Amino acid sequence: MLEVVVSQQPECHRLGNTVLGKEAPAGEFWDVVVITAADKQQERAYDQQIADKVARRELPLGVRYHVFSDTPGPKIGNGGSTLYALHCLQQLYPSALDSYKVILIHAGGYSQRLPNASALGKIFTALPFGDPVYQMLDLKLAIYIDFPVNMNPGVLVTCADDIELYSSGGSAVTFDRPGITALAHPSTLEIGTTHGVFVLENSASEYEDLQNRMCRCYLHKPSIGKMYEKGAVTLNPKRPGLSRTQLGVSTTSEVVYTDSLFYMDHSTVKVLLGFYEELGNITCEIDAYGDFLQALGPDATLDYTENTANVSKVESQLGEVRRNIYFLLRGTEFTVIVLNNSKFYHIGTLQEYLYHFTSDTSLQAELGLQSKVFSVVPDQDEYFSQKACAIQSLLDAKCKVSPHTVIEYSKLGPDVSVGGSCVISGSYISIRCVIPDKSFLSSLSLMIDGRVMYATILFGIEDNLKKSVSSLSELNSLQIFGTSLVQCLELWGIRASVELFSGDSKALSLWNARIFPCFASLQESVWASVEMLKAMNSESAVSLGDARGVSIEEMLSHKNINEMLRFRQSLYEEIKNHQSQQK
Repeated sequence: MLEVVVSQQPECHRLGNTVLGKEAPAGEFWDVVVITAADKQQERAYDQQIADKVARRELPLGVRYHVFSDTPGPKIGNGGSTLYALHCLQQLYPSALDSYKVILIHAGGYSQRLPNASALGKIFTALPFGDPVYQMLDLKLAIYIDFPVNMNPGVLVTCADDIELYSSGGSAVTFDRPGITALAHPSTLEIGTTHGVFVLENSASEYEDLQNRMCRCYLHKPSIGKMYEKGAVTLNPKRPGLSRTQLGVSTTSEVVYTDSLFYMDHSTVKVLLGFYEELGNITCEIDAYGDFLQALGPDATLDYTENTANVSKVESQLGEVRRNIYFLLRGTEFTVIVLNNSKFYHIGTLQEYLYHFTSDTSLQAELGLQSKVFSVVPDQDEYFSQKACAIQSLLDAKCKVSPHTVIEYSKLGPDVSVGGSCVISGSYISIRCVIPDKSFLSSLSLMIDGRVMYATILFGIEDNLKKSVSSLSELNSLQIFGTSLVQCLELWGIRASVELFSGDSKALSLWNARIFPCFASLQESVWASVEMLKAMNSESAVSLGDARGVSIEEMLSHKNINEMLRFRQSLYEEIKNHQSQQK
């Protein structure tokens, strides 16, 4: 799989040449690869996909791959997931864990801002290169290919929806110091407000691509004022002495250093394991970055333990747990590896996904991203825009796809026209239809009452699926394509009631609205969603019969992983056959 990557991807190419589909040489790759999941169902989906990739020799062999789902109950955050995953590893490898090099990838959650990854997981998000198609897991392992050789036994913690690209000037990124070591990337102050920011000791050395710096404290999603107050703001290391006007609109004279991944040695892991065992069940949301890293550095204080601005639900245990973590980790050595020549890409929202895959020339050049990836698409630009992207998809020669649109794992017929800035995922559209600009369409296979069913999600790219209201009287504030949900329900012949929503009756949202009809065939479900869209556009009522409506939340509970993966495999075989016939 990875051997076919273009020359701009040396790490990917080297992964393919050395360990892909082979036994990983001792000491040259991870001893354990851990992926976290939100619940048992997501765990099973991840396990199956990993097993399939290993069977197809798309991953290194002889590696211990594990998926650990969060414990049932309150949301525990990626910090709670880290603690529980470490506990699971300790149970599995009580005597050997201390000698293992572990990568822990946080992939739990339901990707409400990137819903084409909701069913099968964002760590398995398809990327626009490779044959077979590269996924985020493959890229993560490729980018970090040099880390295991240059690290002491310990645990590297990272997330499933970001990409870190860097040049270290010939120096190796080494994780060989005690305590916790984090990577840092120069970023604008605006980006710093949504990430973690390091306050570093002043450096007397000249500019270098890679610097090991001591960190005075870590700020979690600070305001710009707080960054200045704490001394986190510094001159752009690549542009010393230049004014903002000289730098142009795409650069800045001042930067902060933001976070991505971090490493813990096994002494620190043991401290956290002891804390988990004392704590027992985790009943509050812990952040691996905000709660672990904010406890570090000589200037760290207890103040952050009372700040709940970034907590989705404040549980009674939270303050005490945060204070305990602070006293537990205070004094732990904290090193930051500054990568001055690096870039951090986040692909966690539909907007980011579309931008990076269709418009970001920098990322496209660095990773060799392509517009047509293991796909059959129309030859003429008038039908398939060069600024669109197709990933493992089969498009009829007369199908039209507009710029800045991504089509993945789908089949489109001759009478389909897709607007700009759309995402079409996992679907088969054979009917005559026009998908308007900024549309999201994704089909899922379900297992309901022992029967295979299908539902197709359709809404606007800019619609807020997470926004919730507490009562039916507020439903007007929920909108699909700019039309209020109340008006949409009237057009679709659906009565607004509390029973229309799954889950929490005090948090009514597009995510848990039972508005997507399910049918016995994929194409019927696509037809129904397209008819609902037509009704909105024409403001004329539509009748969908007595089809059962399901919410996106319910779809994930009833998702039929086997059938969705079979659909992808059938596309793969059909594309292969088409390619062989063209030779």
